[in-house]
Amino acid sequence: LIFLLSKDCSDEAFLDGVLQPSLERGLFSKLRGIIEKLDPSLDRCSRYLIASCQFLQRRGLYHCLYQLQQFMMDHVRAAMTCIRFFTHGASSYLQLGEQQRWLVRAKEHLRTYLQEQQGRGSGRKKSMGNTFRKMMSSSDVSRHMNTIELQLEVTRFLHRCESASSKSSKTSTLSSGSTSLPTLFGGSPVKIEVACKVMLGGKNIEEGFGIAYRVIQDFQLEAQAVYVRAGHRLVRQRQYGAVRQLLKCVGESGTATKNDCDSLILNCVKVADKGPTDAKELESLILEIKTTETKIEAYLVCGKLRPAYLLAVKLESGRAGPLVRDVLQAAEEAHDSVMQNICRQWLSEHNKTSVQRQARPKAR
Repeated sequence: LIFLLSKDCSDEAFLDGVLQPSLERGLFSKLRGIIEKLDPSLDRCSRYLIASCQFLQRRGLYHCLYQLQQFMMDHVRAAMTCIRFFTHGASSYLQLGEQQRWLVRAKEHLRTYLQEQQGRGSGRKKSMGNTFRKMMSSSDVSRHMNTIELQLEVTRFLHRCESASSKSSKTSTLSSGSTSLPTLFGGSPVKIEVACKVMLGGKNIEEGFGIAYRVIQDFQLEAQAVYVRAGHRLVRQRQYGAVRQLLKCVGESGTATKNDCDSLILNCVKVADKGPTDAKELESLILEIKTTETKIEAYLVCGKLRPAYLLAVKLESGRAGPLVRDVLQAAEEAHDSVMQNICRQWLSEHNKTSVQRQARPKAR
């Protein structure tokens, strides 16, 4: 090592001549001690340390990588490695629950980094400068710490839920059908899946809705996308009582509009089984819709042409006309001659009335 430093040898020479032999002989810890003794500031060895981190990552030697990151006091990268340890190999939140200590460690690394940024760190940090430690703004670090804290809360909740229902039907509700386990460290689509998983994970919708809503708010997710995904899964499992709970929670969230709730019901109706078994439940859901146009669309989706027509003709003719034409089109597709005649008669009569109204001013 002294020779390499004095001759300013290449990174490859260090990796081949020092790092790999140390790893093979179990002397990695001793190597770190020698480096610190020869170069307390780590400035002269910085290029070798960076090359070593890249080598260890390529080889998948993450525990050695983590030890080296700690030695380098590279707290941001050490936190990232801890997050990798947390998610690696887990196929359920039961397993993630057993690995949450890594999230706690990641948060500790970021907290230490923040303290060092504020000048409360060790003397070694000050001498090292910014040469090889990953830098991050205080606001970004705080944001990552909030993500870790929320992921801890999600993990504890879902671990508890999966523990309580590991061999019950609730397991299928929690299943997302995806191969990798969703966490808040993924992109927006993955975060939406986490929020949905939490919403469906408890004994009832209300139990998980609060945490799921925080995920939606903290990451500025499209709330309707989460609600619709959850609604689809509940309807496919014929859990109509839970769908009504979901609607209640959404309505009471304070941010959803009347149209949001109507759209959620319509989306649930679209994926539901339209057979006689679910007919009463679907009728009950459709009656919850506040907007007439959306209610008519829901009836048409279910093939209920008569109630759709009766709702349409109650409106003033300007609004009713296009809706009656929608009912007529559905009747034609269903080969329902009775409803076709009724719709055509209404349209014919109201077209005559409209023509007469337009003609009167001209006659004057």
